[in-house]
Amino acid sequence: MSEPTRFYAAWHEQELAGSRQVLDGIVAREHLGPSIELAAFLKSWPGAWYWGDDAHTRLVLIRGSAPARPERWLWHGALLILTVVTTMAAGAVLAHVWVPPSGGGGVGGALTGMIMFAEFLMDGGWRQLLPGWSFAAPLLGILLVHELGHYVAARRYAIDVSPPYFLPVPPNLSPIGNLGAFIRIRSPVYDRRQLLDVGAAGPLAGFVIALVVLWWGYRSSTRIDVAMIDAPSMVAMVGKPVMLGESLLTRAIRDWALPGTGPVVLSPMAFAGWVGMFLTALNLLPLSQLDGGHVLFGLAGRRQAAVSLLAVAGLVWLGFQAPMWWMWVALTFVIGRGGWSHPSVVVPDRAITRAGRIIGVLCVLVFILTFVPVPFAG
Repeated sequence: MSEPTRFYAAWHEQELAGSRQVLDGIVAREHLGPSIELAAFLKSWPGAWYWGDDAHTRLVLIRGSAPARPERWLWHGALLILTVVTTMAAGAVLAHVWVPPSGGGGVGGALTGMIMFAEFLMDGGWRQLLPGWSFAAPLLGILLVHELGHYVAARRYAIDVSPPYFLPVPPNLSPIGNLGAFIRIRSPVYDRRQLLDVGAAGPLAGFVIALVVLWWGYRSSTRIDVAMIDAPSMVAMVGKPVMLGESLLTRAIRDWALPGTGPVVLSPMAFAGWVGMFLTALNLLPLSQLDGGHVLFGLAGRRQAAVSLLAVAGLVWLGFQAPMWWMWVALTFVIGRGGWSHPSVVVPDRAITRAGRIIGVLCVLVFILTFVPVPFAG
């Protein structure tokens, strides 16, 4: 990368694992602004570049140093198709047009139910699941936009990243038919700006779609004309009502779209929006390598560990009201390989820009608005 160094007064060149080269340094005085020559160079630069400070004096250039690896598109596509099927099955249950096969209790029963579901699909039963599109389409749209937010932001910084992996789950094991999706980051994250932007892009993009879905879904929901204090929202699954907790945002939108005092029976689309908001809050928890952990490390650096410890303590306390939080804490420890703190980036001590701080604060606000302390009331 000798050619770009002519624009720098001082620089540091580094090879990152994952076939990435980074040139990071202070721009020479005559090229600040940037100069016409530097602006033309940046326009033609084949990799990624960005300013490392608000004054636009520190310039970071990144490019690949080896051919891009081929993606396993067949595998990604197969997982997506399976997730569409299982999520439509969950939607068909919500629409009361289909009941998932039951193989009995325990692990053996769960496996038997999965086999029965596979046989049902192979016998052409998938046609019965088509009414589930009103739940599956908006929920998968939220998940897809969330993951594409991460993907596009990572590509913006020339980070080696995989396309989304969707995680299908048979409807006898999950009321929403999936475990979400994830992408794999295969090269090191260079600094806190990259980490914060990539971590925030997913939940913020998904939040916008979930907000539209939620509002539209409430418009097609039904409020029962019964005077109740603190009336719940609910969905019916296999004839059994499931009471849902409310975040500040879901309650506000619900009461605005459906004024009244009685319980609200959510339409499949409204439930998809509720799930989208719930997953947004889960991802923004400031733990381990969740999106919230990325954002908090971007904002606070190594101080993220102390805030994460407080979050763990809070979730353990909430677990006495909703035991699912204990399982979620355990899962984040697994994701974080036994810890709640976030691993460091290559350059951890560089402060983020003003725009990054605004994005981080916006993520905190979205988390406050979407977090549900007791998700399932009964």
